[in-house]
Amino acid sequence: MNSPACPLCSNPETTRYHADAAREFLHCTVCDLVFAHPDFRLSREAEFQRYQFHQNDLEDSGYRKFLHKMSAPMLERIAPHSAGLDFGSGPGPLLKLMFEEQGHSMSLYDPFYAPEQSVLDDSYDFITSTEVVEHLHKAQKELDRLWACLKPHGYLGIMTSLRLPDLDFSSWHYIMDETHVVFFAPKTMSWLANRWGASLEIIGDSVIILQKQNDILPKAGIRIPALK
Repeated sequence: MNSPACPLCSNPETTRYHADAAREFLHCTVCDLVFAHPDFRLSREAEFQRYQFHQNDLEDSGYRKFLHKMSAPMLERIAPHSAGLDFGSGPGPLLKLMFEEQGHSMSLYDPFYAPEQSVLDDSYDFITSTEVVEHLHKAQKELDRLWACLKPHGYLGIMTSLRLPDLDFSSWHYIMDETHVVFFAPKTMSWLANRWGASLEIIGDSVIILQKQNDILPKAGIRIPALK
């Protein structure tokens, strides 16, 4: 089986990282991303069917508590009456409601549940993406597009379970979900911050906040040196 290029940094020299009965995973030594081989991706239809089983009830206190891990640090940082975007909002956009309760406005984008592309032409003070980036087939393209939507000094909040150094990847629950195709490590987030010239905060093992320091976006294909 061929070794495809990294979907985040385009490094053509990726190596086999792990294989199980369902999929093969590769590793990029430039940005430290691990990703599922594209040959094992679900079809769009099968992916959507999996999402239909997700429980995103607006009245679920447990779901609100889960999203609080993202909303709390973001609310500490953004200015009053900020305008945000929830990228990958899913069928139950509770995070939008939580920010609106605090006086902010929030637009929604989701390729399945809120597919209005025009919201990606606007600019925002903050963007949230909770349990979404691990699903991105074209990680570089999608993340760069999000970054371009941020105003100068805006915040991008990402929530995804990070691949920590002491993790047993073979038994990690995150790889059991076949809709999860890219797996970020703390070094991967440092690579992204370096690419964008952003400040970076990692809170716990799953919340990442990047702040835009300028309005410069690297051109497609630019290479950032491998992290040490």
